Amino acid sequence: MAASKDVLDEYGIPVIPDPADAASRKRQAIIDAALTEFLAEGYSAASMDAITARSGVSKATIYKHFGSKERLFLAVIGGVLPKTYADLEPTNSTIAAAPDLRSALLKLTTDWARILLRPDIMSLRRLVIGEIDRFPQLGQLWYRVSYDMNNGPLVEAFTELHERGVLDAPDPKLAVQQLVAATVGVPQLVRTFSPDAEIEEAELERIIGSGVDLFLARYATGA
Repeated sequence: MAASKDVLDEYGIPVIPDPADAASRKRQAIIDAALTEFLAEGYSAASMDAITARSGVSKATIYKHFGSKERLFLAVIGGVLPKTYADLEPTNSTIAAAPDLRSALLKLTTDWARILLRPDIMSLRRLVIGEIDRFPQLGQLWYRVSYDMNNGPLVEAFTELHERGVLDAPDPKLAVQQLVAATVGVPQLVRTFSPDAEIEEAELERIIGSGVDLFLARYATGA
């Protein structure tokens, strides 16, 4: 059965129905091979022949499942993006109840940085940035996933802390953006454009600590 070319999600990412049994295994082999090839070569230089060879699936089968190289790219990258921040969710919801806000923010942003600096996530980030003009829907999806899984819960926590008088943050969304920029954003920017840059643990801790202190100097009330 030929792949549907008209069913898109809210971001414009192709919706590829899950096949069953053997077809499902073939599809996963295609996805794994395509992700490896796209991350290594980018969209334009990626070869369907190489994806065919990596997957062990015929080119005809790849086109049967995905329809085109463009749809394959969107489906594969769009499918993996929601999983990139899966490890970042839990601590956001505990910030508002933390007995020591500084320690909680240090742990949260340090955990974020260590996950976001992982080579697989950095490679995916560079790929999406490099293809943003051709595939703007991937950028929109990345932003929404990032906001929903990271920033959104922290905005809620800062809203509660503001209402309790712990933070003076009438614009909690801006406060979250500034915290992220001053902590996680610094090493992430370095590694985005300089993949081989070494960031020692002591330097990461210094950046994170300074960023959290800068944030608290602006927003903490001393309550």
